[in-house]
Amino acid sequence: MNDQDYMQLAVTEAWKGLGATWTNPRVGAVIVKDGRILARGYHHRFGEPHAEIDAISHLNSLTDAKGATIYVTLEPCSHYGKTPPCADRLVALGFSRVVIGQADPNPIVGGKGIDRLTKHGVVVDNLDDTEMVNEAYNFYYRRKRPMVTLKYAMSLDGKINQAGNNRTRLSGDEAWQDSQRLRQLNQAILVGERTYRVDDPRLTIRSARDETQPLRIILIRDARHLDLNAKLFQSSEPVWILTSHQPTFALPEFVKAFEAPDWSPAAVVKLLSDQGIQSLLVEGGSHVQAAFVAAGLVDKLVAYITPLMIGGTGLSAVTGLGNAHMLRFTSPTIQRLGDDIKLTARRDD
Repeated sequence: MNDQDYMQLAVTEAWKGLGATWTNPRVGAVIVKDGRILARGYHHRFGEPHAEIDAISHLNSLTDAKGATIYVTLEPCSHYGKTPPCADRLVALGFSRVVIGQADPNPIVGGKGIDRLTKHGVVVDNLDDTEMVNEAYNFYYRRKRPMVTLKYAMSLDGKINQAGNNRTRLSGDEAWQDSQRLRQLNQAILVGERTYRVDDPRLTIRSARDETQPLRIILIRDARHLDLNAKLFQSSEPVWILTSHQPTFALPEFVKAFEAPDWSPAAVVKLLSDQGIQSLLVEGGSHVQAAFVAAGLVDKLVAYITPLMIGGTGLSAVTGLGNAHMLRFTSPTIQRLGDDIKLTARRDD
């Protein structure tokens, strides 16, 4: 096995923390000595030991670390946060080499962990090939705002719903399961008022524990007419209401209302940036999606296409008033999910 092989094992470990590490990144680690894997680990959840420390805890003896190489998907930290500096621990245990998947874009860490290690004689190699493990985390620290993903399911003729006020389920089971994973990749989910009222969504990840659920956000013009009997409020995961009129009644503790005259996409993104939210999944509805496109605030598109035709006056995807400037994306990736097709594209900028 070579460096890339060991790093791929570390990547596999990192993904075990999916949905549980916000606002920290997902990180995996593998310890190797004399061509033999001694231990593996990953960052399980925010506030708990980092991947390097988790891997070290699985060594038969701490003396095994002396002269060993550790493969880590992200640069080890060198500061005191929820946990002590990982770089110091690696130096103290006598690791001779650290192979990282990428430097950390967070300015608190960026480059400082590498400097700490090299100053103490540890060889550091950067493979620079694990960016996609923490796509949103990297985007947030480089662009200073959350990464926005727009997602919808549509028919072959571009419709996301039949005419009327009834929800139309389009995707099959495999696509639905994939959309649940997409929610896990995002720290927050947003829908507009019509989706909230017509679909009555929970906006949760069905298989996840309460503490790993995304922040649920709804845009509603007048929160004085909020229906607390909606499914959204039947579980205690955090909910944000973005409104121009505060409710006149008490809200549950897990619900927070933000008032502003106009919640444009730019205003939404600024609020999330100020609150440290790294990624946003815009799920609906069509007019909200169109507003984000018009504002140029779509960084990634995920569309599930199902082999149905709706026709007539069914609601089209990404439909709003007026014209928006065109957004150019890179060549999309296409994945078959049962009878459905998943199309993923990223902004070409």
